[in-house]
Amino acid sequence: MLQIDGVIKYRDGRQTVTNVSLTVEAGERVALLGHNGAGKTTLLRLILGLTKIDGGQISIFGHPPGSIEARRLTAYLPENVDFHQSLSGKEVLRHLARLKGDRATRADDLLERVGLAADAERRISTYSKGMRQRLGLAQALLGDPRLSLLDEPTSGLDPIARWEFYELVGELAAGGGAVLLSSHALTEMEARTDRIAILRAGKLVANDTLESLRRSAGLPVRLRVAARPDRAEDLMANLGGCRINGRSVELACQADEKMALLSSINALPHLVEDIDIVPPGLDDLYRYFSAPEETRS
Repeated sequence: MLQIDGVIKYRDGRQTVTNVSLTVEAGERVALLGHNGAGKTTLLRLILGLTKIDGGQISIFGHPPGSIEARRLTAYLPENVDFHQSLSGKEVLRHLARLKGDRATRADDLLERVGLAADAERRISTYSKGMRQRLGLAQALLGDPRLSLLDEPTSGLDPIARWEFYELVGELAAGGGAVLLSSHALTEMEARTDRIAILRAGKLVANDTLESLRRSAGLPVRLRVAARPDRAEDLMANLGGCRINGRSVELACQADEKMALLSSINALPHLVEDIDIVPPGLDDLYRYFSAPEETRS
């Protein structure tokens, strides 16, 4: 659905996007990660046709960015949405529905879906940031887009609203839509996206599933072993590691050493109360791939 081939962008004589190639297929949720200035927003603007491509190609369902066909099929939710302050949420969404060729009742359905039905008649000027973000999400869903570009979409949302947002993203993908999410909220995206793409200084340095990135990085697995009462010191004496939370001991090993370490732990039932196995998370992988190659360890 979205095909990016060797895209290059210059700004003030400097490459801000360097030979980036990336695809987002139907039914796929891809997380686009990177530090501020890594090129995420520039890449989104290139996809939307708001910025000219200096090299390479982008195709949206076979159409060039910014074309009428591409715009019709694409939804965009920026980090900071803004609407006319004097209008109500319902007025704004119904107006946008008409512009997108959607029915007015669709706007009312979406207000219900994003939790704004009770506040639909209120002026935008009275909305909190989280409420404006919900309205922004509703407008992004108008017209049943096939490609959704979401830039920091959960900014300003409370935990329940974040959970509900990702439910909607899941529904978009389940319906055959392609979703590209740019966010700094790594933990909440770990279990809610299908693939991770990481930009560093305008270059794509990672693009794979979470499990494949774990194998590629070779980061250690952590085992957190809860000791029986007053036995944490004895547990450390037998296994090493470091104390955490008073009663627990944390150990680290490579993935191929995990079973041997578990056998050693299982041999100490008089000292061990419980075990948690913690594989490298998205935070760990992001730090690893965002670092220059010569400094990775």
